[in-house]
Amino acid sequence: MNKYSGGILEDRQERFDAIKRIIKSNKIESQEDLLKHLEKEGFEVTQATLSRDLKSLKVVKALDNTGGYFYTFLESENHTASVESYVKDFQRGFISIDFSGNFAVIKTLPGHANSVAFALDNLQIQEILGTIAGDDTILVIPHDGIARTDLVKSLKTRIGSVPL
Repeated sequence: MNKYSGGILEDRQERFDAIKRIIKSNKIESQEDLLKHLEKEGFEVTQATLSRDLKSLKVVKALDNTGGYFYTFLESENHTASVESYVKDFQRGFISIDFSGNFAVIKTLPGHANSVAFALDNLQIQEILGTIAGDDTILVIPHDGIARTDLVKSLKTRIGSVPL
């Protein structure tokens, strides 16, 4: 039992939260290192339980620039790769953007509107409520109160070197 009170599921979630926090804030090179950090926080965990926890949390060992290994989260690597993929999809099809009021109309290469709109939707740009795509045109609907300058600024921040 750890220093937190609660049932088995609450204890497990507390342990998961601690593991996430420890891995994100420290370079953890082995399960033994992680066990020591967990013990300092009041968790008594067996090696077998820790192995199952790491698998459940999708923790993997990654190679660092010195040839050693450290624990990281598989999802964060996939998320970074996905963001890069969405940015490339946007850049590959984007031609121009124009506005009617606060609605944006994006012109794309023929057949690219769906992939560009999908990229915009998945980049989770807070100013965008949604998109509607045709073959080479996308209607971008911003949230209420979002000015076109705010939308353009967010696109430049998220997408990078696109001539907006």
